[in-house]
Amino acid sequence: MEKVDERIPGIDLPLMSVSQTRGVVRRRELTDAPQRAESLDAYKVCRRNDIVFNKMSIRAGAMGVAAEDGLVTYHYEVMRTREGTDPNFIAYLMKSSWFTEELIKRERGIGAGDQANVRTTEVPFSVLKTIDAHIPSYAEQRAIADYLDRETARIDTLIEEQQRLIAMLHERHRATVEDAVSTVATSGARLKHIVRSVRQGWSPQCYAWPADGVDTWAVLKTGAANGGRFRPMENKELPEDESPRPTAVVMRGDLIVSRANTRDLVGSAAVVDGDFPRLMLPDKLYAFSLDTRRADPRFVAAVLGSRRWRALIELEATGASQSMLNISQSDIVNLPMQLPPLHKQQRIVARLDDETAKIDTLIAETEQFIELARERRSALITAAVTGQIDVREAA
Repeated sequence: MEKVDERIPGIDLPLMSVSQTRGVVRRRELTDAPQRAESLDAYKVCRRNDIVFNKMSIRAGAMGVAAEDGLVTYHYEVMRTREGTDPNFIAYLMKSSWFTEELIKRERGIGAGDQANVRTTEVPFSVLKTIDAHIPSYAEQRAIADYLDRETARIDTLIEEQQRLIAMLHERHRATVEDAVSTVATSGARLKHIVRSVRQGWSPQCYAWPADGVDTWAVLKTGAANGGRFRPMENKELPEDESPRPTAVVMRGDLIVSRANTRDLVGSAAVVDGDFPRLMLPDKLYAFSLDTRRADPRFVAAVLGSRRWRALIELEATGASQSMLNISQSDIVNLPMQLPPLHKQQRIVARLDDETAKIDTLIAETEQFIELARERRSALITAAVTGQIDVREAA
């Protein structure tokens, strides 16, 4: 391989992005958000059959072979195969677990290795050059790449089918919740009338891995409230040299609401359903303590997750970027919340638990199936590129 850094001001080529699942594709196929740079003159040119990878996400498999000429940002490295080397084989080799292990040995850059404040590991071409790999003959490279194209396509199709099933199950779940809270009015009393107190945390630099929040201090991630379900393991462990803040610890029954997130997730609400004495709030999550004589926190979370309230939340959310919107504490507490009597709220929540339990079980089982399929895909790639299987016999 050789590194390529070609820049041609004024050249008319499509802007490309690298996806973990789809490889190198036109950026507009992945997002409709406007490009950040006003000019593309400083962008790198990638040519058809060049290998492009994201230096920040290489370990996650963010790489692929360009199907056409295009432009990529400075976050990407562009490599070109020398004569007698198949780019598709090299791309599969770089996606293998063997290659990832070799990268880990050579990590450098921000948050590399055992540094405490892990942010991102950058892997430049100068690191890749130090990896020794067995490259078979060109004919065998092509045979391996063709075999993996066929087999991974089958697995990817199966995964896509399961993902569609999950989407249908989530829609069924939402429809059940919508029906349950349909009688709640979008006028009258406000959420602030049932709020006793509001807390907010802070976001120090933490380890990349999660902690249990019981014996070890940790700070929640923004996604801990996504989907209306509290996810305590969506956290990062607090470094030993950072002093914890006990006042930011979440409490059983807290209504957790996302202050900053994408448009479809900002304002996501969930209820803390356990005791986590060392699990703290970040600055992007609010914790509302409700008057439980008048409101069931789980019912309120269901209301906030319904389409009508989602529309109100998105209307109030502000931000310069569609990828990160904010909603203020004032806007949240002033949302309409005309609740039925407490006993009726509790009855609705009990019915919701019963009706959604089976749906949630199916979703969990399907997600586990997808994870196994992805593990199978990864193992197959590693086995093929390292010679553990003979692709001619497998075919």
